[in-house]
Amino acid sequence: MEMLLFCVWALLALNPGPGAAEEIFEVSIWPDQALVKLGQSLMINCSTTCPDPGPGGIETYLKKTQVDKGPQWKEFLLEDVTENSVLQCFFSCAGIQKDTSLDITVYQPPEQVILELQPAWVAMDEAFTVKCHVPSVAPLENLTLTLLQGNQELHRKDFMNLAVASQRAEITIKVKAQREDDRCNFSCRAELDLSSHGGGLFHSSSAIKVLRIFEFSESPQIWVSSLLEIGMAEAVSCELARVFPAREVMFHMFLGDQELSLFVSWKGDTAWANATVRAMETGDQELSCLVSLGPMEQKTREPVHVYSFPPPILEIEELYPLAGTDINVTCLGHVLTSPSPTLRLKGAPDLPAPGEPAWLLLTTREEDNGRNFSCEASLEVQGQRLSKTTAVQLHVLYKPRLEESDCPGNQTWVKGTEQLLACVPKGNPAPTLVCTWNGVIFNFEVPRKATQNHTGTYCCTASNQLGSVSKDIAVIVRGLDEGISSTIFVIIIVALGVGVITIALYLNYRPCKIERRKLPYRQKEKNKEEESQFAVQQAEKCNAHNC
Repeated sequence: MEMLLFCVWALLALNPGPGAAEEIFEVSIWPDQALVKLGQSLMINCSTTCPDPGPGGIETYLKKTQVDKGPQWKEFLLEDVTENSVLQCFFSCAGIQKDTSLDITVYQPPEQVILELQPAWVAMDEAFTVKCHVPSVAPLENLTLTLLQGNQELHRKDFMNLAVASQRAEITIKVKAQREDDRCNFSCRAELDLSSHGGGLFHSSSAIKVLRIFEFSESPQIWVSSLLEIGMAEAVSCELARVFPAREVMFHMFLGDQELSLFVSWKGDTAWANATVRAMETGDQELSCLVSLGPMEQKTREPVHVYSFPPPILEIEELYPLAGTDINVTCLGHVLTSPSPTLRLKGAPDLPAPGEPAWLLLTTREEDNGRNFSCEASLEVQGQRLSKTTAVQLHVLYKPRLEESDCPGNQTWVKGTEQLLACVPKGNPAPTLVCTWNGVIFNFEVPRKATQNHTGTYCCTASNQLGSVSKDIAVIVRGLDEGISSTIFVIIIVALGVGVITIALYLNYRPCKIERRKLPYRQKEKNKEEESQFAVQQAEKCNAHNC
C-alpha cells in the first residue's frame, strides 16, 4: 500500500499541472507593427514557444491564406487590405490557449491635391475663396494641409484632434482681394507623416492657380458725331475709365452689323479704342461698343443718322475765255442730295428759290483772270444746318502788255552799283520778254555794275500765243553825286508840275513803233528759241524805225 502511494506521488511530480504549463509558453506575431498601403497585401507570422502546441492560427475578417507552417508557427497572407483592423494570433498548449493582437493600419499617400480659387477673377476689395482638398488620403489624423501664396504660408491645418468620421481632407479660407494680388500664384501642399506608425513622410502639391484681380466699375462711352455722311470716313472711339488691368480690356465696335477694325490703347486705368467708320446706307443706324474684361462684359449703344450730301456742282461755260467773251456761270445741287439744298453763287445778284440753280452771266475782262467763283449749298439734317462749297478759278486770256507801272520807260542807274533792267510784262498765257541793246540781246535777269556805257535805249518785246508788244526803255547812268542832285531836281520838278515833265519825256523819248501781229486763239505755244528769234526781229524793226 505504501509502495502504491509512492508511485502515485512520483508520477504527479514528473507531470506538472495545468498552471505550470500556462506559465512556460508564449504566443507572438510578426511584424509587431503593420503598416500597409491601401489595396496591398501583408504577410503575417504567428508563432509560439510551446514545444507541442495544439490548435493555433489567426482571427481576422480580412481575406487570409495560410502559405506555410512549422511545428511552432504558421504564416498567412492577407490580400487586398483596404481598411484598418485588429488581428488576433492564438495557440493552445496543454489545453491552455493564449493569443496576442496586431493593429493593422492602412495608409494612402496624398497623390492628388486639388486647389480651387473661387472665383478665378475677383473684383477689387471683394472676398475670394481658397479651397484645398485631397480626395483620397489615409490615415487622416496624420495629414497636414498648407495653403501658400507664392512662397508665403497663408494657412496650415492638421487633423490630429478631429473626429475622423466627420471630417474631409480639406481646408478653406476667405481672402480680401487687393490690386497687388493680381497674377499671384496660389498652391496647396499636403504632408502625410507616418513616423508614428513606423513609416515615412509622404508629400504632394497641387497645381499652381493664378488669381486675377479686376476693377470694372463704369460703363464705356462712345464718342461719335450724331450725323455721318454716307461714304465718308469718320473717326469714332470707345473709352472705358477706372478699369484694371487696362491693358487687358477687349473692345468690339459695330455700325449695325458691320464690325469695325480697331486700334486699342491704354494709359493708367483708362483704355480706349479708335476706329474709322464709313457708312454705306442712309438712314438711322446704331453704333455699339462691346467691352469685356475677364468675366465682365458691358455694351453701350449710340444712335447715328447717315445722310447723303455731295458737294454742289459749279459749271463755267468756258474756263479759258478770251477777254471780252460772254460766259455763263451756273451753281447746281447734286442729284444725290436729298432733300434739295439751298444754293448761293458768289457774285450772283439774286438768291434762287430752294432747289433752283443759281446762275450768272459774265463778260470777261483782263481783271477777271484768276477770279475765284464759289457755289455754296446748304442743307438741314436732323435740325443741323450743313453747308458745302465748290470753288473754280477762271483764267482769262489776253495779249501781252508793258505797263508803265511795271516797265518804266525811263530808268536812272547809279554808276558803280548793281542794277537790273526793270520790266515785268503782263498777259495770259504768261508772255516771254526779250530786250535788245544796240541790236544785241541783253540779259536783263542778271544784275551788273552800272557804267556810263550802259546809258542808252533798250527795246523790250513781250510775246505770247495771242500777240506781242514792244517798248523802248531809256536808261541814264549818273554818278553818285549826280544821282543825289538829280533826285532833288526831280522832286522840285514834280512839285512844279507833273504834266510838264510828262510832255518833256514824251518829246525826248518816243516809244518805238513796231508792227503788231495778232496770233490766233489757242495756237500751240512755240518753243523758246522761236520766241527769242521773233523778239530779235521785232527789235531790228524797232531799230530800223529809229526807236
